[in-house]
Amino acid sequence: MSNLPTKLKYASTHEWASLEDEHIVRVGITDFAQESLGDLVFIQLPELGRIVKANEQCALVESVKTASDLFSPVSGEVVAVNSVAAGDPEKVNEDAFGVWLFCIKADDVTALDKLMSAEDYQRMIEE
Repeated sequence: MSNLPTKLKYASTHEWASLEDEHIVRVGITDFAQESLGDLVFIQLPELGRIVKANEQCALVESVKTASDLFSPVSGEVVAVNSVAAGDPEKVNEDAFGVWLFCIKADDVTALDKLMSAEDYQRMIEE
């Protein structure tokens, strides 16, 4: 397993989250997730303006092997989606931590405190 970026927070459902400013949370999938899925062929992103709750299914990634739901790590409004990644899903396979999928204007950024640190996530995926 590659080194996990320590500045990110991690969900047990294999999304990563990064606080971009005082309210915007950028979300992607982990390297472990993309490796487990295999070659991604399709990404369905949430609609701009959609209101999501923490842990709500809001996006989907499909690979040659399977499909996997993505969940919002925080409650809030979807304010950006990465249409470049949706149009070229292989970019996520190439750099999972460098390619974000959507951004949420969080109702409460302290919800990120409920996510795992890189060390905790590493322990979880090794079990």
